[in-house]
Amino acid sequence: MGYLEVIKEGFRVVHRIWQLLLVQLGMVVLSGIGFFVLVGIPLAIAFVLFSIDLTGIAELRDIFQLLKEPSEIISKYFGLVLVVIGAFLMYILLAATFSIYVFGGSVGVIGKALGDKTMKFRMHTFFSEAKRLFLPMLGFTSLVGIILIAVAFVLGILGGGIMALVSFVKSQDSTLALFLGLFFSLTLIIIALAFLLVILSITMYGIAALSIKGIGPVKSLKEASNYVWKHPHAFWLYFILLGGYILVSFFLILLGYPFDLIPVIGTILSLPYKLISYTFQTYIGLAIIATLFTYYYSTEILSESVVETPAPQAPVQEGDSQSLHGDNPIQPT
Repeated sequence: MGYLEVIKEGFRVVHRIWQLLLVQLGMVVLSGIGFFVLVGIPLAIAFVLFSIDLTGIAELRDIFQLLKEPSEIISKYFGLVLVVIGAFLMYILLAATFSIYVFGGSVGVIGKALGDKTMKFRMHTFFSEAKRLFLPMLGFTSLVGIILIAVAFVLGILGGGIMALVSFVKSQDSTLALFLGLFFSLTLIIIALAFLLVILSITMYGIAALSIKGIGPVKSLKEASNYVWKHPHAFWLYFILLGGYILVSFFLILLGYPFDLIPVIGTILSLPYKLISYTFQTYIGLAIIATLFTYYYSTEILSESVVETPAPQAPVQEGDSQSLHGDNPIQPT
């Protein structure tokens, strides 16, 4: 399948299960309510219990003056700091768990929709897929997170080495040091972006393998790595879709910028626009996932089923029956 055909099929899949868009928007609403309940309310209660006076803070001319000596604020409002940190960490944990659960259900429904062209969205199927993929998705995201941290650590070591080299050269020749600093900095940025794109593409196809094949996190990551290596067009498809998503997001931000220039009415009008733009971005994101899954399904799953299906045997003709017993068959007496 060509890129254009795969993209069209991805949009058709999302149109067939468009209720996933409502599920994603509901997740955002529940996350906002959770932040208000877990962080906002405890913070307000803490202000009341500790009788915190904000007049001193309100009189500060520059907020950076407040950040210059944070130890004084921490010592004065230590209980409030503990409450805020604890509530915020609890919210992060619950929000991440909820996001993985919803994302697992979404990719599971998309994977099933690829195998069944007549399938419609059902909440029972969504919850079933979310339950099935929650633990594998949690392990997979943890594994990818460890890989990203390791890559960032290695790149940090390389960056430190470059800084040390540039500092040494700077003591000898400032012009050469400037050239080497720019050259190695651009090289490191390109390498970091290349690693990031490869890891993200492997992550998406690994999620496809995890959802469609039902294999474990480690095996799905290995299969996705081999898949991207054997199918470089899959990487370029991801690169094109990611670039398109970034371009669309930038265009939506650019369209919403004039609302910020209007004092009062602009703020009111920007709220429905932000809701519409976020809905459209979510729709594009689901279409990208469906497109990548479609490409993976057509090049990996369908190709495997074709290879595993044995070729039908030709029927034996009466004239060829003697060849089954040799050239001179023994005639019955």
